[in-house]
Amino acid sequence: MIKRARVFETVPAECRFLQEAAEMPFIPEQKAEMNVISVFPEREYQEILGFGGAFTESAGYVYAQLGAADKKRLIEAYFDPDKGIGYTLGRTHMNSCDFSLENYACYESEADYRAERFDPSRTFKYTVPLMKAAFAHAESSGRSITLHAVPWSPPAFMKTNGNMNCGGSLKSEYRQAWADCFVRYIRALEREGIRTGIVSTQNEPAAVQRWDSCRYTAAEETAFVRDYLGPTLAAAGLGDIKILVWDHNKESVLERSSAAFDDRVASEYVWGAGFHWYSGDHFEQLSLVHERYPHKALLLTEFCVEERSDDGPQGNAEKYAHELIGDLNNFANGFIDWNLLLDEEGGPNHARNFCDAAVRTRIRAGKTELEFRPAYYYMGHFSKFIFPCSRRIAVSRFSDKLETCAFKRPDGKLVLIVLNRSDTAAESVISVPEYGIASASFKPHSIKTVVLP
Repeated sequence: MIKRARVFETVPAECRFLQEAAEMPFIPEQKAEMNVISVFPEREYQEILGFGGAFTESAGYVYAQLGAADKKRLIEAYFDPDKGIGYTLGRTHMNSCDFSLENYACYESEADYRAERFDPSRTFKYTVPLMKAAFAHAESSGRSITLHAVPWSPPAFMKTNGNMNCGGSLKSEYRQAWADCFVRYIRALEREGIRTGIVSTQNEPAAVQRWDSCRYTAAEETAFVRDYLGPTLAAAGLGDIKILVWDHNKESVLERSSAAFDDRVASEYVWGAGFHWYSGDHFEQLSLVHERYPHKALLLTEFCVEERSDDGPQGNAEKYAHELIGDLNNFANGFIDWNLLLDEEGGPNHARNFCDAAVRTRIRAGKTELEFRPAYYYMGHFSKFIFPCSRRIAVSRFSDKLETCAFKRPDGKLVLIVLNRSDTAAESVISVPEYGIASASFKPHSIKTVVLP
């Protein structure tokens, strides 16, 4: 019996984005040797947590400027599994980050702290309305969103440099107070109807940025989790919240995560390692972590392209797909894009380090409208079809010209993703046991998702 796969394709040169193409018939009991992409459903690897984007203040501010119809369109585009691309992960910041309108903190002064005037309202002003809309829509669609919360900086008075920006470190005498802030922040979000599922100790703990930043050595981060954050969450009844360490560039993920993973007590609290993409591919680092710590999760918690990139929207989208395929094939469990929404300039942003985003606004004839960039559709080739709790399965390819990954979903369907970043087309045969073979062509600078019944 011939089985027919559904095919979805993006070819920017033809202005075709995540469009369904003709079905792909698989001829049973046939084999091929040349130009083959082979899928092996019986070889299963890591479980996939999901895909998503960041609820930054910048995203929330731009969202607040939209009319009701565009707000609805944006939420559906990201969080609806049928009308959109089915995001199930989100990331947000505790206190301000670079993609905030200004610096602010839950305690603006030591006097506020002494008087127990914990106030997250400035953080929540723009982020919470966007999160509420996303969470409500996901729930109405039978999905849920796992939220990852992470600080860029503690309040200035808790730091060695007395400044939320430009690095500095958490003063030792404020470690418990800062751990308590995590609990208060999580509880404050709960009162807004938003549950936090994951936290990181610190965004980019090795960076000294001109915007919100705070440095931790590996030993300091391990000690903070082991002696303060982990026990404090557990004592508050929040021990089910997962903790990530590192949350910085991939080239050091093995070295930095090992410090916490090798500490017997800290490791009990630490679920896994977060990583970013800004220092290059380094896909092998993820496999090295998995080989040494097979029960620890690996989550790409932030990635974006700076606004000054010379590759253009299409090149940026291909970077996204290349990153996801490389990470997935090396045991990554989930992916969170940076800002869900930005303006035409790539902001607003108090640090003025403007970036691209999968969706941006633009002004046309004096009217603000949503612009869905190629990266949105390339992300959708993964997030729309690889459901949470899917498992990666083995795949081999005849040429490095094509980049591939494959998955088995909880509903039993198989998903194959093929990226062609080259300037020439490629012809191939897809081979899957119990399905047979199918002929496939991959146009230059295109991406294709094949869903087998």
